[in-house]
Amino acid sequence: MMKPLVTLFILSMGFSALGQNKITGNVSDEKGEAIPGANILIQDSYDGTSSASNGSFSFSTDEKGERVVQVSFVGYKMFTKVIDLNGKPLLIEVILKEEINQLDGVVISAGSFTAGEEKRRTILKAVDIATTAGATADIAGALNTLPGTQKVGETGRLFVRGGDGSETRTFIDGMVVLDAYGPASPNTPSRGRFLPFMFKGTSFSTGGYSAEYGQALSSALVLNSKDVADMNQTDIGILSVGADVAHTQVWDKASASAKIGYSNITPYFSLINQVVDWKNAPVSLEGSAAYRQKVGKDGIFKFFGNFNQSSFTLYNHDILDPSVKQLYDRDNRYRYMNGSYQQFLTSKWSMRTGLSYSYNQDKIKLDGSPMREMENGIHAKAVLEHSVSDQVEIKFGVEFLTRNYEASRFDENSGSTLSLNFQEPLTAAFAEAEVFASNHFVMKGGIRLEYNGLNGKASVDPRLSLAYKPGKLGQFSLAYGKFRQSAQNLYVRWNDELSQEKAEHFILNYQIMTDRKTFRIETYYKKYDQLIKFENGNPHVLNNKGNGYAKGIELFWRDNATIKNVDYWISYSFLDTKREYLNFPTSAVPSFASAHNLSFVYKHFITPWKMQLGFTYSYGSPRTYYNPNKSSDQFNTDKTPSYQDVSANVAYLPKNNLIIYLSCTNLLGRDNIFGYEYSTQPDATGVYASRAIRQTAPRFLFVGVFITISKNKSINQLPNL
Repeated sequence: MMKPLVTLFILSMGFSALGQNKITGNVSDEKGEAIPGANILIQDSYDGTSSASNGSFSFSTDEKGERVVQVSFVGYKMFTKVIDLNGKPLLIEVILKEEINQLDGVVISAGSFTAGEEKRRTILKAVDIATTAGATADIAGALNTLPGTQKVGETGRLFVRGGDGSETRTFIDGMVVLDAYGPASPNTPSRGRFLPFMFKGTSFSTGGYSAEYGQALSSALVLNSKDVADMNQTDIGILSVGADVAHTQVWDKASASAKIGYSNITPYFSLINQVVDWKNAPVSLEGSAAYRQKVGKDGIFKFFGNFNQSSFTLYNHDILDPSVKQLYDRDNRYRYMNGSYQQFLTSKWSMRTGLSYSYNQDKIKLDGSPMREMENGIHAKAVLEHSVSDQVEIKFGVEFLTRNYEASRFDENSGSTLSLNFQEPLTAAFAEAEVFASNHFVMKGGIRLEYNGLNGKASVDPRLSLAYKPGKLGQFSLAYGKFRQSAQNLYVRWNDELSQEKAEHFILNYQIMTDRKTFRIETYYKKYDQLIKFENGNPHVLNNKGNGYAKGIELFWRDNATIKNVDYWISYSFLDTKREYLNFPTSAVPSFASAHNLSFVYKHFITPWKMQLGFTYSYGSPRTYYNPNKSSDQFNTDKTPSYQDVSANVAYLPKNNLIIYLSCTNLLGRDNIFGYEYSTQPDATGVYASRAIRQTAPRFLFVGVFITISKNKSINQLPNL
């Protein structure tokens, strides 16, 4: 009996073996290199195996008929193949293609510092800007601690890589902002009109930026506003220079916010002596409102509006005879509105549209003689983005920008008002493609076409960026582009046929980034052409014969890992630049440029005390200035002392809803001199008298108490709201 059972068992095993299918093969990448450890599986079954060290595999299955083989390995796309299991041995050659991971893969970084974008790690968040000592929560003030920028203390604006403050353009949700800085008295710094906590992300490009952004010769500051808020909240700020109150109301798929603020510097100036002879210190009233609405599954509509009214009066003293003074009265009215809508049309197509309106008016009186300057503009844009595959993304769009400008003044001699004005319509189209060839190489190419309706001239500007990541962390980037911008209003109003000024950027970058450390070194060359030039020194007779260059090298290091509860960064920039433009008789270093700029920012979080301490040290090497007492062959050869500043701040949280904030700029009271201005007429000895351009006060002290009133739940946790 035993023998038949054994025979039956052997026969059954034989028939079972005859019913199995043997599958063998090899797994390799596109270069032919073996991939060990890949998972091979028959879909919807438990049959499979893993590839050996040489990429080979072999297994058997009882499955029959048409089945799907899946082969997967981390970092590669899944391989699938339909096979026919008919009892015959199968040989499968598997070639896995690398999967492009845009989050961890190589990114374009030449010329760009980004924050808040999911594809890129953070450089500066809103809280970084707000807590940087010396910046006093001003976006430009914090960005001036990054390489490529420099401190120009008499303006407070962004001066980037040999470009003046007018060459940086600000965009909110892709829409242009005209007059992004508030008014200021002569030779005193102005502040940006927008606070950092309005935005979820900041992209600051010192060159080589996208073809989407035009009318920016040197730099683009792109601010992305917040989405729908998640809780009801009221914020109250009691400041040493005024007060403000804000409220946010949240609904199921929408939120609305409003803020009103008042500032009056008179009490502060009565305590701190000022270099400026104020009659009426600056007073301003500012308000803003925002509305966010989710549309459908993934669409969102955003609206933002801002208004500001400010005024001040001061006395300008004559340089030759300081006892002679002139009353300077300035009244500013500003309005800005921005609406945008974005929506996924399909899983691979999305659209963005936007419309913005800017209005800025200055009324100035010099000893009672009125002058007025007004600019308003409308910007409309539509963009389509398409993900062709996980390796190719394209976008293209059109935009229209029109701005109106008018300047007028009362002429006492004729008893009439003289005015100059122009209207400049700009139409542009752009297209750009980003190709992820692998996780080690990416390329972005674009082109921008623009037509200026004022001078009737068209232009075509190419942009190109490449990035290569040889290892796991470090990467090289290269960028090239042509950029152009209309001349400043005070020149176009005299000659509306002027061509746009041009710049050509060449940038090479190496960067290593981890989650908590960043090292970056970048070199660049920038060529200027068609700059505004005065004919025979006459500022009313203009041409585009000016030119110039800027080149340099920059270093950046940020570390918030080595020392517990400490975040710091160091940036250094070397700049070599010259221009022959405006009234320059020869090629010379412009007065706003310094060869060496260094910033050291340090932040220490003391958790047990609920306190943060911050320090910033800034250095700028001597800047050139024009001394009319010297001959023309010594133009812009005199130099100021170096600029140095140590600033400090402290933030204390005695309660979760209460912040006490103190800051002091120029803590050591250094007498920084930004240049010299000279009398228009020589004295009796034939010498032009001079006066140093200094800080308005040795220090600026700021104290703020911020109170937040909110429910400790997000809108998603509250039912029926």
